[in-house]
Amino acid sequence: MRALRPLVRGLTSLLLGFALITGSARAQQPTLATPPPEPYLAALRAANVPTTAVGVVVQPVGSGGGVSFSLNESTPMNPASAMKLVTTYAALQLLGPAYTWRTEAFAVGRLQRDVLEGELALRGSGDPKLVIEHLWLLVHRIRAYGIREIRGDVLLDRSAFELVAQDPGAFDGESLRPYNAQPDALLLNYKAITFGFVPDPETRSARVVVTPPLAGLKAPTLVRGVDGACGDWRSRLEGDFSNAMAPVFRGSYPLSCGERQWHVSVLNHSQFFAAAFRAMWEGAGGKWTGAVREARVPPESRRIALHESATLAEVIRDVNKFSNNVMARQLFLTMGAEPTRQAASTERATRAVRTWLSSRGMEMPELVFENGSGLSRQERISPANLARLLTHAWNSALMPEFVSSLPLVGVDGTMRNRTGAVGNAHIKSGLLNDVRAVAGYVHAQSGRRYVVVALINHANAGAAQNAHDALVEWIYRNG
Repeated sequence: MRALRPLVRGLTSLLLGFALITGSARAQQPTLATPPPEPYLAALRAANVPTTAVGVVVQPVGSGGGVSFSLNESTPMNPASAMKLVTTYAALQLLGPAYTWRTEAFAVGRLQRDVLEGELALRGSGDPKLVIEHLWLLVHRIRAYGIREIRGDVLLDRSAFELVAQDPGAFDGESLRPYNAQPDALLLNYKAITFGFVPDPETRSARVVVTPPLAGLKAPTLVRGVDGACGDWRSRLEGDFSNAMAPVFRGSYPLSCGERQWHVSVLNHSQFFAAAFRAMWEGAGGKWTGAVREARVPPESRRIALHESATLAEVIRDVNKFSNNVMARQLFLTMGAEPTRQAASTERATRAVRTWLSSRGMEMPELVFENGSGLSRQERISPANLARLLTHAWNSALMPEFVSSLPLVGVDGTMRNRTGAVGNAHIKSGLLNDVRAVAGYVHAQSGRRYVVVALINHANAGAAQNAHDALVEWIYRNG
């Protein structure tokens, strides 16, 4: 037995060395440059989209080799909502995942028993998700402070963002759509009024349910019901919002539609906030006969109530999973206010993001920002640089927060009904007229992880969405 021990040790060393060598070889497998996969090219051909109108980067992240290919990777292209990847990742880095926004209430004057002998000031900081429930909580916190009656005016301090007059219908002519609501330091409920229609076949009518409650808003309680297919039910209602506080529906509602909702944005920010606050205040038993004015919080004021937003890590899940343009714009501007505490502007936000990219060695000379949401005809980025940002994010300590904010294909968000690596890809989509985009990460069957960026800028882009699904599925099966 003793004579065999040197032989056993020698064989063990030999086997160990062989294992180390083969393991090292596996770890250093080369990344193979391959041509674009035929299923992807076939889907482009079927949609009459030439390869000159697409930009693609596919590459593995981490060690272990894999496949890679690219097309027109250096060409600046419109990424549509895939631009939110730049905005949200930069925000995670610049603001931190625990960053929050504050909406504050201040007393301006003396409190005599339960009467505020002066003004109440409300100051916003650009909370991307200040919804009506949060205003309700803030109102009740003010009431809990002991204030029942406000003898002065209510001041709205919107100074955290530069106030720039903009046409909400400038992008696509849809000025009533809440996704076109402009940013604001006191953005409330995305400035959206929801008209719900509940059909009643017996009375041949539909009841109109309006939320949130807005003081002074007079809306019809019923509309006439008709038979026939649902179709374009909004047009058939013939809604007239020219008097924003007294909308009229002159048409009819198809009873076959069942319950439907129509979200509109018809009031300006101050009007909406003032009407919602008055309704909430009176609903909480408060009294107030004053007016609403826009003004900064006076220096002698004292804070009496505070609402703190969800953390940035939570906010970006809504931004990316549901492609919320309004929230993305609020987030983008916030980066222009921190850390200088100056009023946020698009110019300051753009400068902040560019400075951060440069500090990380990711200069992007072709990058064009308009609002950081991708709801733009001007925004541009190259597929190569978007892929570079995704690779940087993957290797970052903030990777879990970032990746989990992206839709999971076939499971949730804007990718809920998409195919291609179902349950195995976190992908941000982008959609505009003439633009289709996907960008994110694929976990292939091999166990390798891939970055994928695929942009189409072409008149037939809408018919080429299947090409992106085919590409993501090919990476999953062959990567």
